[in-house]
Amino acid sequence: MMLLKGLFLGVSALSFGLLSSAGVFTVLASVGLIPRFAGKMHVANKVFVLEEAVIFGTLIGGFFSVYTGWGQIGKLVQTQMLFGAHTQEIWNILGNILLIAGGLFAGMFVGCLAFAIAEMLDSIPIFARRIGFRHGLGIVITAAALGKAVGSILYFVYGIFASGA
Repeated sequence: MMLLKGLFLGVSALSFGLLSSAGVFTVLASVGLIPRFAGKMHVANKVFVLEEAVIFGTLIGGFFSVYTGWGQIGKLVQTQMLFGAHTQEIWNILGNILLIAGGLFAGMFVGCLAFAIAEMLDSIPIFARRIGFRHGLGIVITAAALGKAVGSILYFVYGIFASGA
């Protein structure tokens, strides 16, 4: 009975994971985000490599979110003192830099995805025509990005994530 229950849970978890990842990749494909990135970066002949990088990043992120112990390389280095006893500060700084870089890239990706979905739905051009907006769309997008950045900084500085408010 226990084996049957474990087998059912394993098949269910694998199925749900495949369905949710298929949904994410379907949205990315329908929006055309990766080819748009390739066009903006002038590397259109490397679209396949960019798509593989997105899939690989998603798989690695999913793996480390499930198996968090495998992602704690800095903790392993610190507890085993692989590079000496006085490297604690260096590893803390390096970890913070990697965390900031990862958050920055993830935020840029999510922001680009949100703008691509909004553009696909033609909501930005319709909104711009309705309010008579002619020039300065780049300024508006920059202001939205800066607003999100300031909001995120305030969210983490004041610890709002810990209180749930």
